[in-house]
Amino acid sequence: MTGWRVRPALAGDAGAMATLLNAIIARGGTTAHETPFDATGIVAHYVAPPLGICCTLAQARGRILGFQALEWCDPHWNGPDPLPADWAVVASFVAPDAQGRGIGRALWAVTRATASGAGVVAVDATIRADNAGGLGFYAALGFRDYGRLIGVPLAGGARVDRIRKRYDLG
Repeated sequence: MTGWRVRPALAGDAGAMATLLNAIIARGGTTAHETPFDATGIVAHYVAPPLGICCTLAQARGRILGFQALEWCDPHWNGPDPLPADWAVVASFVAPDAQGRGIGRALWAVTRATASGAGVVAVDATIRADNAGGLGFYAALGFRDYGRLIGVPLAGGARVDRIRKRYDLG
């Protein structure tokens, strides 16, 4: 028995989701995010973004242990390295003390099924090159490397490469 359950994220979960993500941000080194979120930012960025497909969370005894969000790639993105409009982008966050219990894999099972049903052709996961745990997690799910963004600047001026991984659905 897992002791936790997976369900859709709701706007009312945003405060607890922000607390989880902010703790990960404060630890550093595993997320591209450097600025803490409030509940409003979590709703706008993960729970109900304009191009959102789904946001799923794992919860045990009222505590959110992790969440995963999927959204369509922005067809109007004018920045560097745009992705095809029929691709989606995934973001995953699991509390450090809850990692290694299958939470990320359970979230991915829901996300993958939802992506397939929505007609997503491929899912992108772009991970900091110094995030060995994140790179290993996505590789274990079947994502494969397809690119690298070189020297992406962090807020403090340091530069960190990003590894682009993809999971093909179509």
